Amino acid sequence: MTAHASASDRNISRLRHAVTEFGRLVRISNSQAETLREGQAILSHLIAHDDWLPDAYAQAKPERYQQYLLYCDAEERFSVVSFVWGAGQETPIHNHTVWGLVGVLRGAERSQRYAWQGARLEPDGEEERLPRGAIDSVSPEIGDIHRVRNAFGDRVSVSIHVYGANIGAVRRSTFQPGGEAKLFISGYSNTALPNLWDRSAELASG
Repeated sequence: MTAHASASDRNISRLRHAVTEFGRLVRISNSQAETLREGQAILSHLIAHDDWLPDAYAQAKPERYQQYLLYCDAEERFSVVSFVWGAGQETPIHNHTVWGLVGVLRGAERSQRYAWQGARLEPDGEEERLPRGAIDSVSPEIGDIHRVRNAFGDRVSVSIHVYGANIGAVRRSTFQPGGEAKLFISGYSNTALPNLWDRSAELASG
């Protein structure tokens, strides 16, 4: 798979700035709570603008939602992905095992959290609607299990996720409503990454 140039490539510096800031954060953070708090501010700034995500990483597929890797730290301390939801698509109930931030870039999502009640998984509160610009947090410390779906049945939604690991290589689980678990490793929908580091055009114009 190759990346395709688009108008948004001119603003890829927004993503470069975000991953640089997340790299700094994971180096200096003293706790998961601090990482989530400070990370929300970084992700909020990124998704405030919808002019930077290359078109190749915003393509929906009819068979299932897509998870495109945008960046992975060299030490796999964090990764950034775009989740692209076709109309009506949803995840199974699943966990993450690491901290995560979910920011809605386009459209809207609905998220239902789950918690263990004895040996069963039960809904934890009401399903939450996440409009454009909203950010949700997950982690083993604050709640790690949810089901997410596109809030729209007639259009694509896109969210930007930041995880505290190379999420496509993490052993995780999906769950049946009764709590039965099945191991999965998500992988990614792409084999090529956006080029964040070619700064020649901006340097030439500056």
